[in-house]
Amino acid sequence: MLQQTRVAAVMDHYAAFLRKFPDIPTLAKARENEVLAAWSGLGYYRRARALHRAANQVLRAHGGQLPQAATALMDLPGIGRYTGNAIASIAFHEPVPVVDGNVDRVLTRFLGRSLTQAELWNVAGELLERRQPGDFNQALMEFGATLCTPQSPKCGDCPVHALCATRGKMNGKRASSSNKVIQIDYMLARRAKSVYLVRRSASESLMPNMWELPQNGRSGKLLARLNHSITNNRYVVNVHEGTGELKAGRWIAISQLQQLALTGLTRKILRNLQIASFI
Repeated sequence: MLQQTRVAAVMDHYAAFLRKFPDIPTLAKARENEVLAAWSGLGYYRRARALHRAANQVLRAHGGQLPQAATALMDLPGIGRYTGNAIASIAFHEPVPVVDGNVDRVLTRFLGRSLTQAELWNVAGELLERRQPGDFNQALMEFGATLCTPQSPKCGDCPVHALCATRGKMNGKRASSSNKVIQIDYMLARRAKSVYLVRRSASESLMPNMWELPQNGRSGKLLARLNHSITNNRYVVNVHEGTGELKAGRWIAISQLQQLALTGLTRKILRNLQIASFI
């Protein structure tokens, strides 16, 4: 969940997810739609699908026990070097380094030069406290997140300020930015205890098979306008009262929305309009 999502946005979802899927066998035996419904609101749904596939692979190939070595973890769907090393070092104390955006920035500033990916991993490995690799990796990431921040680093509070080559002047890799703003219109058709939703095609590159409100609903009264972001795109979302033709969808009971694999934007709209409450 923490891949590409802030800690604050994950906390409640994580607790609810574990209540529904308390162990690997339970997750593996669940239907994909159940997993997507529990994940809904976090975005990047390919992560949930990969997690579900990984649970199935662990159940089949490892008897339901998660591998402890980073190399074995990286054989699972959705787990690359960073995630595999993070799990192995934090959960199983394997002395392997991690490199994320925070670590990249800290090492770049500390050494005073841009580093290739290979160099970053080598330096992180050389600095690693091998007796407590999990604690060290978490501390280095937290150091970048709280002190050696992208903007206005807290150099006065930095424990290695005297050794730093740049005093916070280099930012490491900069995330790409976009000023692209897209307007999108949705239609909300509602009955006393249900709303009308459509399902995205299985061939969609983004959020396949997820449920959402029908688009192109400009004809009715404007019910809400809100902002939304997906990757580098920003959306101005208009929600109109449903007066148009209803087709290719179905009426969904409001009481069932929590169990449905809704897009994050649909959850946001329904929550904003106080039709349903979600995490």
